[in-house]
Amino acid sequence: MSRDASQLSAGLYLIATPLGTARDITLRALDILAEVDVLVAEDTRSLRKLMQIHGVALGDRLLLSYYDHNGDKIRPKILAQLQAGKSVVYASEAGTPMVADPGFDLARAAVEEGYALVSAPGPSAAITALTLSGLPTDQFFFAGFLPNASSKRKAALRGFRDIPGTLVFYESPKRLGAMLFDASDILGGDRRAAICRELTKKFEEVRRGTLSDLAEYARQNPTKGEIVVTIDRAPSDETSQSEIDETLKEALQKMSVRDAADFVASHYNLKKRPVYQRALELTKG
Repeated sequence: MSRDASQLSAGLYLIATPLGTARDITLRALDILAEVDVLVAEDTRSLRKLMQIHGVALGDRLLLSYYDHNGDKIRPKILAQLQAGKSVVYASEAGTPMVADPGFDLARAAVEEGYALVSAPGPSAAITALTLSGLPTDQFFFAGFLPNASSKRKAALRGFRDIPGTLVFYESPKRLGAMLFDASDILGGDRRAAICRELTKKFEEVRRGTLSDLAEYARQNPTKGEIVVTIDRAPSDETSQSEIDETLKEALQKMSVRDAADFVASHYNLKKRPVYQRALELTKG
């Protein structure tokens, strides 16, 4: 099967692929898949299926598998294609390339060799979980996967303890309970958190609560699927009452008393009842 020459300029194109729902792919990503000279994927079977769903023909184009254990072997072949003036696309198995993804070494090598690197943004499990968690989004820190061993996991969590933003982790369902118990121990059982599972898929689930409650739930309810854990920032001991009042006053201009109190309590990691009582006082004053 012959194919017209690609209209894309030479370079490495990074496309985000759906987490679950196939229609979450962008039109730009489909255009790139249709026009590129060489296709590279973390899982070629997933990419083939995605292209079939959207009617994008592979034709006689080269399709290479690229993952953690074959990167050193395959990377030179991909760079050779770039050197020959080809346009190359890399697709992770699900989500955005470079985020907890083997494509990092490939993209870094392409940049070091002076080739163009182009990103077509799209789905991301970390960002999707963050928006669903109900936790503050003004600042956040993506920490990827924590170490398997409890001692190393706890050491890593200590380093994240005082970060002034929501923490975002990827986690295996087999380690979820242990990870949450360690997080509860190191970060504090009262910290708000969320377990986001199977995002955009049929059995999507978001469970919110304190770290201690979620750890106990995970212990009693073993689960499956892709998981993102989000954890609220550390409580600030330096927040003044005047600062809280000012934020409450601003929120009360746009929200009901209860919604304003919930927003401010979540923002400053405070207990809801005292904040609600203060909001009532401000509305009466």
